Amino acid sequence: MTFEEIYRQEWGQVVATLIRLTGDWDLAEECAQEAFAAALQRWPIDGVPDRPGAWLTTTARNRAIDWLRREAVGAQKLRELAATPAESDPAYDVPDDRLRLMFTCCHPALAMEARVALTLRTLAGLSTAEIARAFLVPETTMSKRLTRAKQKIQHAGIPYRVPPAHLLPERTPAVLAVLYLLFNEGYSDVVRSNLSSEAIRLARLLVQLMPEEPEAAGLLALMLLHDARRDARLAPDGALVTLDDQDRTRWDRAQITEGTEVLDSALQRGVPGPYQVQAAVAACHATARTAADTDWSQIASLYAQLPQTPVVALNRAVAIGMADGPAVGLRLVDELAAGPLTGYHLLPATRADFLRRLERWSEAAAAYQQALALATTDAERRYLEKRLREVSVRS
Repeated sequence: MTFEEIYRQEWGQVVATLIRLTGDWDLAEECAQEAFAAALQRWPIDGVPDRPGAWLTTTARNRAIDWLRREAVGAQKLRELAATPAESDPAYDVPDDRLRLMFTCCHPALAMEARVALTLRTLAGLSTAEIARAFLVPETTMSKRLTRAKQKIQHAGIPYRVPPAHLLPERTPAVLAVLYLLFNEGYSDVVRSNLSSEAIRLARLLVQLMPEEPEAAGLLALMLLHDARRDARLAPDGALVTLDDQDRTRWDRAQITEGTEVLDSALQRGVPGPYQVQAAVAACHATARTAADTDWSQIASLYAQLPQTPVVALNRAVAIGMADGPAVGLRLVDELAAGPLTGYHLLPATRADFLRRLERWSEAAAAYQQALALATTDAERRYLEKRLREVSVRS
């Protein structure tokens, strides 16, 4: 496991532990950063410990003790911290700390976008730039939101705990949004695949905590159905492989079965919410025997049931274009070109694909070049480069 992978896997747990022990968000992040910096210096010499998470948590905890002692503040907190077992203690409750942190970040006193952003920063260790990209806002704007959110939690004395059952519903939408963005960040970048695994693990915990919440089950189903296709998404050279070209024998059929069963159970509880609808879209793809068997009309109908955000509108345009022809899809995509998706690489990539299907080679090449300039992962860039070469030969 690389240092980057360990960072993505352990950051949230280390920060969650330090926040629980100190109650100070900035101190927790600073001590976690120092622990990872120490690991970067010592592990190449001493070797990676058998339990890197325990090493990092203990190191960060010791940094916090040193800071409190050095500042000569919080004497009672220092005594409590020094007496608290380290992460290596068998009684240490790993899942609960991350769940507590998630519900703390998602307190209703915070604006919805601030709840989601703060959890992604603190729990997943995503950079401010990465979170800003997920929200399609400037990095400076997101930095201010994160600072205000942490200050509000500290000043308002928001408790670090999972709320009682009667208060869970008011925090559920933000928690689900966090898990979905966490999953997507890992799913879109193979280097961060552990983020998707962590999102699925936390979603399972949430379903156990809220067994009567259909949207929690819907989100879990959505993640399982997408993740079942993971092994077929990349070519040997690391390029992205689209649904049309994926080897469906490599899909995880057991996970697809689990995802469809979880979804079926959730759909029996009333009018489906957005995550259940998106899971139904994923099920259409996952259960199609071949790409040609995909029910694109049904998928377009499902997208019409969702709030028409710019990304949903783009996905719906794709589905309509696949059902009714690339000319129709291209017209719908062009209608989105002047909106908030400007700078979003999937907009020109989708346009390029429709142009390729229409055999408008030179226009397709220009659109692929535009998408390539905006792509954010190596897998996407390799795929776009391959398509660009194909259409350039014909133009």
